[in-house]
Amino acid sequence: MGCFAIGLLLSRTFLGWLADSHTRKLVILIGIVVVITAPLGYVFTQSIPVLMGLRAFHGISVAAFTTGYSALVIDLSPLKQRGELIGYMSLAVSVGMAFGPALGGFLQEKAGYTVLFLVSAGCGFVALILGSLVREKKRGVTQNMTGVTPLTRSFWELMGNPALQIPTVVLLLVGLVFGTLVTFLPLYVEEAKIDLNAGLFYTAAAIASFVVRVFAGRASDTLGRGLLITGGLGCYGVSMTLLAIATTPQVFLLAAVMEGVGAGVVIPMMLALMGDRSYDNERGKVSSICIGGFDLGIALAGPIFGFVAEVSSYRGMFSLTAGLAVLALVIFLTQSGKNLTHSFRFALGKGKDTYALE
Repeated sequence: MGCFAIGLLLSRTFLGWLADSHTRKLVILIGIVVVITAPLGYVFTQSIPVLMGLRAFHGISVAAFTTGYSALVIDLSPLKQRGELIGYMSLAVSVGMAFGPALGGFLQEKAGYTVLFLVSAGCGFVALILGSLVREKKRGVTQNMTGVTPLTRSFWELMGNPALQIPTVVLLLVGLVFGTLVTFLPLYVEEAKIDLNAGLFYTAAAIASFVVRVFAGRASDTLGRGLLITGGLGCYGVSMTLLAIATTPQVFLLAAVMEGVGAGVVIPMMLALMGDRSYDNERGKVSSICIGGFDLGIALAGPIFGFVAEVSSYRGMFSLTAGLAVLALVIFLTQSGKNLTHSFRFALGKGKDTYALE
């Protein structure tokens, strides 16, 4: 499982560059080809080291596809509908994540692992056919609001830009929270002796995430990205606080709904924000940097918070994640603009994004 994250992290930067220097479609197709190939490798693998290598290779699929299709949808979206269309785009992901594990578990139980992996590869093949039909918007010479053609910014220039640094840091903290939740919640439910199937938590979160994504994107186009992101980060804080004190199934499920709302708002709206703050000749690199922060948080969550759980408790661990969610909220409230006043106004939906390029 860790090797999957390693492959994802190591490949995302190169794939972001490839999406900008060549085409979004090429990067999307690379991700799909990996989706087809890796499960076929699982069928024949009898060695743990080989399996680890395949898992790292499989991680390239998520890095490629999310980088390519995020940049592509931003390119194709009119500015006034960008949040709405990114919200709809993200619905596809939440639907897949909701049905995929259930379908996989059913196939594994009824038909075995070989059929499971062959069906997975078959889904990838269907995606390849559909992906080959993708048509990109022609990317011409980009101009900023002053009508001046911008210079191409390097990866390190983008890394040093506060317009992108702050969202990356916020997503790193959100990734730590999300990774902890995914890794340790079932163990926490078992230790707390709560009469709740942990799968119901994820189902409730997925439903809440799906519902809020239908409305959040359009709302961000009218109310502003900042207000939606602030609300989403607040939901993460409330969710982790509820988990830290939960003693009944009802409180766990309420925490799930709040987490689902947070996830359904923060990730799509951060993608829209990155689109606002980047030129079309660099959106692949920008996506790889910012979503890379989220990836890194997920990868670090297991070892870091596993240690916290050992020396403290699962309740203590989720108390710490609540603190991280609050920290992410404070950083966004105070650092999302060019100064403190601009930051507060943008984060509360009272002012424009001072870093926006369009």
